[in-house]
Amino acid sequence: MRNALPERRAELGWSQQRLADELGVSRQTVISIEKGRFDPSLPVAFRLAAVFGCTIEDLFSPE
Repeated sequence: MRNALPERRAELGWSQQRLADELGVSRQTVISIEKGRFDPSLPVAFRLAAVFGCTIEDLFSPE
């Protein structure tokens, strides 16, 4: 699954650690999601959308 997390995170000037803290997950989880090695759970996907003020579909798309 392709995602726009690195771009969205960069727009806010946030580090991976800052995003992880906002989501309540580890930095490794954020890295794995950004690199496409791991798809987030639905609750994490909803938290990501809330943090970035967009929909889940704006963040993730099938490859």
